[in-house]
Amino acid sequence: MITQQNLDTILSKGGNVVDAQGTKIGSIGQIYLDDHTGDPNWVTAKTGLFGTSESFVPLEGANADGKDVKVRYSKDQVKGAPRIEADGALSPQEEDTLYRHYGLAGGQQNTTPNTTTAPPVRGKGKTTTGYEPGFQHGDERIDRSGDGKTVGYDTSGPTTDEAMTRSEERLRVGTETREAGRVRLRKYVVTEHVTKTVPVRREEVRIEREPITDANRGNAMDGLVISEEEHEVILHEENVIIDKEAVPVERVRLNKETVQAQETVSGEVRKEQIEMLDADQPGKTDRR
Repeated sequence: MITQQNLDTILSKGGNVVDAQGTKIGSIGQIYLDDHTGDPNWVTAKTGLFGTSESFVPLEGANADGKDVKVRYSKDQVKGAPRIEADGALSPQEEDTLYRHYGLAGGQQNTTPNTTTAPPVRGKGKTTTGYEPGFQHGDERIDRSGDGKTVGYDTSGPTTDEAMTRSEERLRVGTETREAGRVRLRKYVVTEHVTKTVPVRREEVRIEREPITDANRGNAMDGLVISEEEHEVILHEENVIIDKEAVPVERVRLNKETVQAQETVSGEVRKEQIEMLDADQPGKTDRR
């Protein structure tokens, strides 16, 4: 169970919001308190690229695990929560929307009427322990004068000594690896027409006549002098035979290589400026 006593430990050490298995959902952004009871009832998890998005998570059933907050909801359920700006008190309608998403009874149907939440405050000086832009975990905004005016975070200030701290935001840029696409190899069959020229041979008959000589006279005089006869010659030719065989011709594979590119990013940062008032009075100089 998360109590007021856990807040300083959780918020000062830069912990994370984790699920029941200890998987990180996101870093802790702000913890919201119930206006009526003062109990912590919402925590925001900073998700998205560089933690630029905050998702509200109920603290019902949550426990402090060192500097982390362990909730009973999955990372996907938290990242799918309705987008609500973590910039002030939750309205009853916003709270009701979140309760419906997480399957809880609450919001406008809560037995305590007009229950809204706001960044946690404590003590007479209204010390904000939640994380806000420009502040680190554990930084304070304290009303030291008691007149209700809040003084920015300083190692010293108008109610201590004469020095004032000037702070500024720095742009932190990093990278993360994500899936950009998939490439597959697919083998399929196509049919193409192939033409080849093949030499073929065939036998043809032609008539040759030769005169009677002493060399062929014996063959010529063999048999009857006058008769009817037939002589047969068999002719041959070559026919083209088509056959096919499959043979391997090459090996194809996918190979990955990493290429280096440059991307330019920009963002707005805030910084404090300190100026001297009533500088026209003698004896005042701006020494840096």
